[in-house]
Amino acid sequence: MGNNLEVIEKKNRIRNLMVKLNLDAILLRKQWNFSWLTCGGINYVSIATEMGSASLLITADEEYVICNNIEATRMEKEEKLSEQGYKIKPFKWYENREKEMVDEITQGGKVGCDCEFPGIKNISKDLDPLRYSLTPWEVERYKEVGYLTSKAIEETAETIIPGNKECEIIGRLAEKLWSNRLDYITTFCAADERISNFRHPIATEKKIKKRAMLCVNARKWGLIISLTRFVQFGKVPDELRKKYSANVYIDCVLMANTIPGKPAAKAFKKGIEAYKEMGYPEEYQLHHQGGAIGYTGRDYKVNFQTTEMVQENQGFAWNPSIIGSKSEDTMLATSDGPLLLSRPIIFPKLEIKIGGDYIFIRPDILEK
Repeated sequence: MGNNLEVIEKKNRIRNLMVKLNLDAILLRKQWNFSWLTCGGINYVSIATEMGSASLLITADEEYVICNNIEATRMEKEEKLSEQGYKIKPFKWYENREKEMVDEITQGGKVGCDCEFPGIKNISKDLDPLRYSLTPWEVERYKEVGYLTSKAIEETAETIIPGNKECEIIGRLAEKLWSNRLDYITTFCAADERISNFRHPIATEKKIKKRAMLCVNARKWGLIISLTRFVQFGKVPDELRKKYSANVYIDCVLMANTIPGKPAAKAFKKGIEAYKEMGYPEEYQLHHQGGAIGYTGRDYKVNFQTTEMVQENQGFAWNPSIIGSKSEDTMLATSDGPLLLSRPIIFPKLEIKIGGDYIFIRPDILEK
């Protein structure tokens, strides 16, 4: 995975940061940084851990994979990291030699790390932004992840019938995602009143009667897509229609104002104004509005204090919500305007115009 030019670009970003911070090496241990730097590689054994089972060490002129002997063979034969220029440095599984090997390779030089690690400076705040502006190759991969995730969640939603349990629906969604090797990082399913009662409705054994909300963060090649879809049995009630339409409009306002070179907080504030315009001025206080996305579920959640600037080809997933309703898809901020990565594939569609600049095609509620 990954074009050689992409590999070179990312290593250059790391080494430029080394110069900026006056470091001799940088150690990457987190799953998402491994996937980013290796152009979609996997270094985890357990999907539920933040740290991987293989680390990357970048020096001024060399690159190393440090891992135990269990992982070394897969790093070589499946991740093919030797082809990307890495020297694989294994240690016995019953030894804990990572720190010792870092010290040996760097000869006691100054090292930065993407997490807390004994005797090494945590430089995660400086490292994280290196991932935000996606390369052209990542953009193409991200488009495919968006399509596959949209298709999986909508096909799953189409199968829902009254009497299905929330957890049963998540099981069907997981099967569709895994059929295309997508990890499910976060899943929500809410039946009826749980949609209004909880902003984070972890799936239960509750059975669906009249409506369902289905949400997922799905990952492939390290890139994460976040989206939400609704199903209604019978005609959508007028109150829900009003709230949902307002939510989608607010979401589109947020997207339209997510512009490279502009503050992310500016888009957030435009979204708050849209809440007021739609007649729901206080709703934004009940849940975060989303923010930057890519190799993590949210690189940062945007609020009034956010100082980050939107970057070219940076992912964003806004998720405005009004009690009983929510709107969420994933986009790229580009100089040509927002590019929707997740979108309605088989769901009914809404066309939303924002000013004279943008027309968004967004998912409607699926009536069954």
